Parts: sequence; C-alpha cells; structure tokens
Amino acid sequence: MSGTNMIEIRNLCKTYGDLVIFDHLDLTLAPDTVYCLTGASGIGKTTLLHMLLGLEAWDSGEILGLDGLRTAAVFQEDRLCLSFSPLENIRMAVGKAVSREEILKEAKKLLPPESLSRPAATLSGGQKRRTAILRALLAQSDLLVMDEPFTGLDDGTKELAVNYVREKARGKICVIATHDMQDAEVLNARRIPL
Repeated sequence: MSGTNMIEIRNLCKTYGDLVIFDHLDLTLAPDTVYCLTGASGIGKTTLLHMLLGLEAWDSGEILGLDGLRTAAVFQEDRLCLSFSPLENIRMAVGKAVSREEILKEAKKLLPPESLSRPAATLSGGQKRRTAILRALLAQSDLLVMDEPFTGLDDGTKELAVNYVREKARGKICVIATHDMQDAEVLNARRIPL
C-alpha cells in the first residue's frame, strides 16, 4: 500500500428505523495512523467498523479507497476456534505468509508459552483476547479494524498489547473503537469522537 492511499468517508448516512446513527459523516483515514473512535455505547462505533469491513451497508454517501485493501479485524467477540490452539487460530488467519517459527516467536510476546498449544477453550478470557489480537496483527493487511480490543485485559497485559498494536500497526490504517479515552492517549492515536 503506497503512502498516498487513503480511505475517504463522504456524506455517510445510516439509520435504524427512526434512530439516526450517522448524519452526513465525513472522515479521511490515512496510512501509518492509528485512529480511536470514541463515544458512548450505541453511538455507532461498531457500525462504522462493520461498514469499513464491508459487513454492513449504509443508507447514502460513500466510502472510497476500500477496493483492493487487505483487511484484518478484532471483533468485540474473540471469534476463535475453541478446539484449536492459539497457534492454530493464528495460522488460519495468516496462511503460509508467516512461518511457524515466526508465529511462535510473536505469540510468546503476548501469551505464556504453556498456553500456546492448548485448546483455546481452556484459555482465560484475557488469553483468548490476546490470541484474537495476535491473529489480526499477524495477518497481512492494509486496514486494521479493532473493536474494544483491550477488553478483559489487566493493566500489565494491556500495556503489552497496546505496545504490540503500536508496533504492528505501522504503515497501516488502524481504526480502533474504544470507550476508554486513555486508549487513544497511550496509542498516540487521533481521536474521532462520534
């Protein structure tokens, strides 16, 4: 992805019945930048992320620059294959682009070594979350979308995860939905209040 590629959101409108979510929203998202969507629950953060991923339609307006972009995501739910280990869950997302040795090396940055070969069903909630983060960050992508990625992490593991996101998001457009204003600060992100 070249440095000139951007995502342009123009006059975006979205309603659910009588509820107006977006009324002519305009945004420009540039590469090599982390954006934090902030605002109260129900304001449209997840809806916007789903639109960027092509999972939800909008009523009018346009989103330009998505064609051909490789995307990766951390959803509100971890969406892991629970019978697979963290390493196997990551392998499914990255394919053959990343070697087993590299996956193992990267996984050890966020997960204890003894958890790497166990079924995801046996992991703690925080370990599952970190597996979901690893899976998204190790996949080849131009656009990285993360919905409340640090939910359920204690302070120590959150700091590890935040630093990992900052490292791996370089060169990408990274859009993170969060209810925690401090996330934008520690990620050195541009805050987009909705």
